[in-house]
Amino acid sequence: MIVTKVKIDGMMCTMCEAHINEVIRKSVPGAKKVQSSHTKGECTFLSDEIPNADLIISAIAQTGYTAHGVRSKDYEKKFLGIF
Repeated sequence: MIVTKVKIDGMMCTMCEAHINEVIRKSVPGAKKVQSSHTKGECTFLSDEIPNADLIISAIAQTGYTAHGVRSKDYEKKFLGIF
C-alpha cells in the first residue's frame, strides 16, 4: 500500500473537505481511507499504486482549490498492541 499526502490551499470548512475527498475518490482509482483537514490544509489517502500527481493537482484545481506538494511513500501500518 501507498500513502499519499496532498497539501491544499483554499479549504475553509468541513464541506470543503468533503469536496476534496470526492475529487480524490473520482480521480484516483482504488483510493481508500480518504481524509482531508481544512485546519492542516492537507488530504491523505491510501492506494495500491503511486498516484499520478499531475492528475491530482489538475482535478483539485478544477474545483477551485490549489494543490501542491503531492508526496507518496510506502504505508507502514502502526501496531499498538501489548506483547
